[in-house]
Amino acid sequence: MTVPFAPSARSSVGIEWELMLADRESGDLVPRAPDIVEPLEESTKLERFTITQELLTNTIELTSGVGDTVAAAVDDIADAIAAVRTQTEPLGVELLCAGSHPFAQWYDQQVTDKTRYHRLIERTQWWGRNMLIWGIHVHVGVEDVNKVFPLIDALSVYLPHLQALSASSPFWAGERTGYASNRALVFQQLPTAGLPWQLENWAQYEAYLDDMMRTGVMADATEVRWDIRPAPRWGTIEIRACDGMSTLPELAAVAALAQTLVERFSRDLDEGRPIPRIPPWYIRENKWRAARYGLGARIIVDAEGTQAPVVEHLRETIDGIADIAVELKCGRELAALETILSTGGSSARQIAVAEAADGDLREVAQHLIREFRSGPTLREHLRTFAS
Repeated sequence: MTVPFAPSARSSVGIEWELMLADRESGDLVPRAPDIVEPLEESTKLERFTITQELLTNTIELTSGVGDTVAAAVDDIADAIAAVRTQTEPLGVELLCAGSHPFAQWYDQQVTDKTRYHRLIERTQWWGRNMLIWGIHVHVGVEDVNKVFPLIDALSVYLPHLQALSASSPFWAGERTGYASNRALVFQQLPTAGLPWQLENWAQYEAYLDDMMRTGVMADATEVRWDIRPAPRWGTIEIRACDGMSTLPELAAVAALAQTLVERFSRDLDEGRPIPRIPPWYIRENKWRAARYGLGARIIVDAEGTQAPVVEHLRETIDGIADIAVELKCGRELAALETILSTGGSSARQIAVAEAADGDLREVAQHLIREFRSGPTLREHLRTFAS
């Protein structure tokens, strides 16, 4: 089968952010997405952003327009949050984001009434019903289809870095899991989810899709749920490995890393320089290590099996791509990753709150609500970083 890859501006960026809906007092999830999304359909139809429902009625997804810069995409997301607040405030509903909710139970949740979601649940059963997970997706434009799979291979080396930075799901159904990102291991239970296959070119991808559709594994390319996947309709690479980010500045920082890495590797391809590639067994091990230990992970960084602390390798990586980030006008966003590296990120913050509250996970939910509502805006946060 033939799957066209849409024209796309090189290194353009778009962001998707999945958000939980919670009761203001209890912090528990509430099935209010239809009450929030439907009234906004008419008033926001000409906006750059979109606000849509997801698999469960406790979730909404905010999507930016296509931005030349991370800041432009994040501005779209901020505008979407403001629109959503017009509906959530009167309902007593709060917004929050992490890879998982601290104590919600799967059997209390409602599935959004759409055929594709009912079909997914019918097929996946218990695992599908357990998808109480929230993430971010970062799209980066690629101008040449022949670059897509070399770029995906190179980005796969940096999946543990992205996963560790975003790790925010240490609790699951009221229990501390011992994992920084429990979401990473839950999500890969779905068919066609998990690590991308190491394909050489677009023709192999088309053959893969043909096999999957012919055998009834999926209906179309949108059901490829890899941690990094092509998005043919948009002409992008979509990075989907990250847990939900708990604040807007953290979202911007991780998006800046994704955009800058893609541009770095794209330049390497243009100049005929080698780009990173490691065996799939190392990639799989790195994913588990990042899920288990987050920013405390020691990862495999090259094909020879060299290992390094992920924080140390991240700092080296950031130094090596800082000039490119400045060219892309996301230098301060990239520099803001240091805040996550220094504090341990959302997973560490949630664990600290739970420990201070003698294990009361209701306090963790309230902490996430406060972070989302009261944290600095992106512009306020970036004033502390050099341009």
